[in-house]
Amino acid sequence: MISELVVDVQPKEVSIAVLEDKNLVELQKEARNVSFAVGDIYLGKVKKLMPGLNAAFIDVGYKKDAFLHYLDLGPNFNTQQKFLKQALGDPKKMPAISKVQILPEIEKDGSISNVLKVGQEVLVQIAKEPISTKGPRLTSELSFAGRYIVLIPFADKVSVSTKIKSSEERARLRQLIQSIKPKNFSVIVRTSSEGKRVAELDHELKTLVKRWEDNIVKVPKLKVPSIVYEETARTVALLRDIFNPSFQNIYVNDADVYHNIRDYVSLIAPGREEIVQRYTGELPIFDNFGITKQVKSLFGRTVTYKSGAYLIIEHTEAMHVIDVNSGNRSKGSDAQEKTAIDVNTAAADEIARQLRLRDMGGIIVVDFIDMAEAANRQKLFEHMTKAMASDRAKHNILPLSKFGLMQITRQRVRPAMDVDTTESCPTCFGTGTIKPSILFTDNLEGKIDCLVNKHNVKKFALHVHPYVAAFVNKGLYPLSMKWKLKYSMGMKVIPNQSLGFLEYKFIDSDKNELDMMEEKEMKK
Repeated sequence: MISELVVDVQPKEVSIAVLEDKNLVELQKEARNVSFAVGDIYLGKVKKLMPGLNAAFIDVGYKKDAFLHYLDLGPNFNTQQKFLKQALGDPKKMPAISKVQILPEIEKDGSISNVLKVGQEVLVQIAKEPISTKGPRLTSELSFAGRYIVLIPFADKVSVSTKIKSSEERARLRQLIQSIKPKNFSVIVRTSSEGKRVAELDHELKTLVKRWEDNIVKVPKLKVPSIVYEETARTVALLRDIFNPSFQNIYVNDADVYHNIRDYVSLIAPGREEIVQRYTGELPIFDNFGITKQVKSLFGRTVTYKSGAYLIIEHTEAMHVIDVNSGNRSKGSDAQEKTAIDVNTAAADEIARQLRLRDMGGIIVVDFIDMAEAANRQKLFEHMTKAMASDRAKHNILPLSKFGLMQITRQRVRPAMDVDTTESCPTCFGTGTIKPSILFTDNLEGKIDCLVNKHNVKKFALHVHPYVAAFVNKGLYPLSMKWKLKYSMGMKVIPNQSLGFLEYKFIDSDKNELDMMEEKEMKK
């Protein structure tokens, strides 16, 4: 299997697509001004205690107070609080974590009221981004994740991933980390560290310790609430979790992000930085790799997957519901069971892909086509388990119920990816009134004239639907050439699959969109 990463950097957002054998399996979008990302550490203040929930609401600067449950305080919360009080009490003398005395762990079944007080300052980390009407979910057990290890301050343990089956390797890693880790830091050894040399692990450990030291010194100077540590960019964070030797290429269309990713790959996989490539083509990067078309076909309410069979995917506040339909497949009585198992098996593969792709979390209920034989129901359950084995999110799958329903729970850390695949009416843009469509190119020419002669913009790209691009570029002396000769040779006409039929965008040489829309057109 060939894995590739395609990064589309736009002025307002960054989109990251993961391809496996050219098929889109993951899509992440993040606004460039986004805040409250998982992993960010804040200095917050206790706003309200909720003894009934055994939790507290913490002010971290979000419009809704963040939620911190007692069980998320971490066993060494008292040690962290002692350190924080010393740091805030004497800003000029930051205590060294290695000299802090580790206090007894808090009770597992204790009460939030015995640990926190309203107005108390606390160090917290975002465990879940704000989802729907809820604020962020927090934890006080701070951690810094690397590719091979996770560093946790204010504790003194070494844990090894249970996915490493070899007892000799587990003992080697535990002894190795125990010998190199600093005092008062816990380390979780990740599965990817299996077989790694001491130099690689020691280098990452020192990098994570430095990350802690560089950020914790900011605390005494901050006003509450403030951010203490900002997690690495989504692109690098995604790479950290999914990078493996099967990656063939990483394509990026932005110079700065290209250098950041290249530096990171050279750090975690020396000698493999050549797989990072800068994309400089004229077509939008997602169009070039066939991603835009896949997004349009995969994110709708209806998803067709094999021989006319299709899924209906509905999202509600409480759960996600998926209905499997055989479509125009044969439904003869003699082939009914075979048709059901074929359609359901293919549906399981597509559902596993859709869960990753849309990052659906919480409760997912799947209504498969009914099967009479218990052996086939068990076979489908085993196939779904296998199909979701590559999903990094924690999940749990239950066998089919007697009603043919499969229940799945999947870790929800971020809001589910929701991409609107519908387009505004291509002639009226949703206003209900239209201009003569035959005059569309005349309208475009007027915009080009205004841009060049009134605003003095000489170099720009005109993005239009591929059909329109084909029309203005057709012939020996195409319309686009006439425009270039008449107005500006610095103009390029770019087909863009993400645009509606009569939509257009003007993009300047700095990749900024130029607003040339008229008032009626903006009333979409």
